[in-house]
Amino acid sequence: MGDCLWILLRTARRNWQNPNPVFAGLVPEGEEMDSTEQNRGVFRVTREARGRVPADGIELAFGYWPGRGAPVVALHGLTASYLNFIGVAECLAGRLPLLAVDLRGRGDSDQPAGPYGMAQHARDVAAAMKAMGLGASIVIGHSMGAFVASALAQQEPSLVSGLILIDGGYVLDIPAGVNQDQALNAALALRIAQLRQTYPSRQEYREFWRTQPHFPAREWNRWVEAFLDYEVGGESPVQPKASEAAVRGDLAEGFQRDAILARLKSIRVPTMFIRAESGFTPDQPPLYPDSVVPQIRACVPHMKDHKFAGTTHYTVVLGERGATKIADLLCEMTTQRIGSSA
Repeated sequence: MGDCLWILLRTARRNWQNPNPVFAGLVPEGEEMDSTEQNRGVFRVTREARGRVPADGIELAFGYWPGRGAPVVALHGLTASYLNFIGVAECLAGRLPLLAVDLRGRGDSDQPAGPYGMAQHARDVAAAMKAMGLGASIVIGHSMGAFVASALAQQEPSLVSGLILIDGGYVLDIPAGVNQDQALNAALALRIAQLRQTYPSRQEYREFWRTQPHFPAREWNRWVEAFLDYEVGGESPVQPKASEAAVRGDLAEGFQRDAILARLKSIRVPTMFIRAESGFTPDQPPLYPDSVVPQIRACVPHMKDHKFAGTTHYTVVLGERGATKIADLLCEMTTQRIGSSA
């Protein structure tokens, strides 16, 4: 780890209980420090920084990409990690900073036996934001992270100035004749089997996913490889890091329709809903087809809807076309927010 990153992480730890924002002392790469900034110990971050931050009784791992202004807070999906947003962060290219966390039970964050669920994740994120001195921020969530984002907006509205929900956040009706418990058990069985699978090495893990249709060859890139490398722990063999207890606890909430709709109806900040054109693979129908948009808008009337052509549930954030569009929309939302408050 370079000296600059070490200074960032050491200073962040020292300032967790300080009312002054940790990130107020960051100068993006390419900008010069004036004499006042030099005198008060401002430092420059030139690339992604990693660290840990206290949350609600645990610690969360995080990644921070530097930029100008207040950080965007990014929340990943069910078995993913903060590196789910590496493409978005790099496409921002310093226009905005991005702070992404590993939710409890995932990545390098603590893995308690419990509790889990969207409300608990929201408490963790709120505690981490406060520890880092962050105020009202644009919060972006992908898949399960979108559900967490809406929970955060409901529980801690002063911390959320805008929402971008990506292929998640709204619960679909269970098809007629399908038993809810059976559907949950089937989903759990598949996820748990994936988490228990081991691979000889990170390279073998990458090659396994390279052969799957989830990441079409045209969308395979270094972001996907970095995401997959971090997703597993150990040396040989390697195994997905996500906790079984976390997946069980969080997946069970996917059918709590009333609570999910109540969170969406409570949203009062600018909101975008981004949908992938395809499902988990290019040949699958989308998770959120056009017909569902009016149902979501009934909960969030001011929502702006965007469908990204040529993307799947995964490449909508990790593919070049999806990450580029999301980064541009983040900048657009930030500009509009600044304009409305002027």
